[in-house]
Amino acid sequence: MNSIADIRKDYKLRFFSETDAAQDPYLQFTNWFNEAVASKIDEVNAMTLATADEQGKPSARIVLLKGISEKGFEFYTNYESHKSKEMSANNKVALVFFWKELERQIRIEGTVTKATAAISDEYFMSRPIESRIGAWSSPQSSIITSRELLEANVEANKKKFENTEVTRPVFWGGYIVKPQLFEFWQGRSSRLHDRIEYVENNNEWIKRRLAP
Repeated sequence: MNSIADIRKDYKLRFFSETDAAQDPYLQFTNWFNEAVASKIDEVNAMTLATADEQGKPSARIVLLKGISEKGFEFYTNYESHKSKEMSANNKVALVFFWKELERQIRIEGTVTKATAAISDEYFMSRPIESRIGAWSSPQSSIITSRELLEANVEANKKKFENTEVTRPVFWGGYIVKPQLFEFWQGRSSRLHDRIEYVENNNEWIKRRLAP
């Protein structure tokens, strides 16, 4: 087996300058996201969500982006999960998108709030029936005795909703991350990457280059 330290790649696909970057980071995100979609990247909306508890102990996991608006970046989960408990105690979070095929990364730092019940209801009803049943069936992040318990919950909920609409449980719904910082990273040769950062200041975005 080769040494882990010897694993490397030289990034040469593109460059990214201040003049290339849009004045609005939301527009810049949309431009890069659309390019990633056009490149047919698998799970293009997958993003790392980093949270921390009230003591500052961090944790991270991959979740799926489900919407972007002037309110922020939208995703959904169980409100009783580990990450939800951390977000309830500490509303400062970070997101990371990494599209290796384009040699690009986007970092976002901001605050998170719950989506409205109406927004959560609308998204929940757009999900496949199996996913809606799954939301009812999984006590997310709780210790369970076996896989069979989870499968039994699924079967019980299939019977429960056999002749009725599978509506959203109150313990499941959306969150919206309101960015205060964006960083757009374009891989460059010899680790001299392009990094353009946007920082919010009095409702305006300040754009600046960072050293790699």
